[in-house]
Amino acid sequence: MSYPESAPARRPAVVLLATAVLLVMAVAALAYTVVDLAVLGRTVGAFRSAARGTSASPQQIDDVVTLLRVSAVLSAVVAAFSAILLAGLALGLLAGRRGVRVATWVVCGLGLLAGCCSVAVLIGERAAPLRLGDGERATAELLGLIADAYPSWWIPVNAGLSVAQGLGYLVVAALLALPAASTWFGRHRPSAPTVPSAPPGFPPAPYQPQPPYPPR
Repeated sequence: MSYPESAPARRPAVVLLATAVLLVMAVAALAYTVVDLAVLGRTVGAFRSAARGTSASPQQIDDVVTLLRVSAVLSAVVAAFSAILLAGLALGLLAGRRGVRVATWVVCGLGLLAGCCSVAVLIGERAAPLRLGDGERATAELLGLIADAYPSWWIPVNAGLSVAQGLGYLVVAALLALPAASTWFGRHRPSAPTVPSAPPGFPPAPYQPQPPYPPR
């Protein structure tokens, strides 16, 4: 007797590893959200203390503080959304959904691009600081104090996370492109059950004609 083809229940190691990497990245993004909001108050306090020795007015200082808070909140929101998205992709991969595999590739490409842009911005800020005109000297002084207001470990950790994020996306995309993953996500799912045939050694059942229906 023949039965419809079924997909193997065991997930390949490459799929499990890709899922584990996504979950680790989700936890890291969630931790970044918490730390980003935790250091905000200390950063604002250090910035205000350093800004008192500049020629900036209180209004200009308040404007930069608002910029600091908005950027920190936006970064936290993006990191929290990334954590939820990566966790959802990991669950979809474990379920063997082929559409989630394609969506993961798209997210990996966008995440790799964002990580490269973050590293480029950090390097650019250090290599070529922002220079403004003489009429905006106070603003230039305030913007120059932002990096020093953060904890000393903040910028190196951000750079390291950006690099690790890019490597993680590369690893996940490569693992999902391996033949074992392709077999898992491309497994056959029959749309309709097949009719079982007679076991070997047994003749097929004889044809039995149906009686005619009586006329109405």
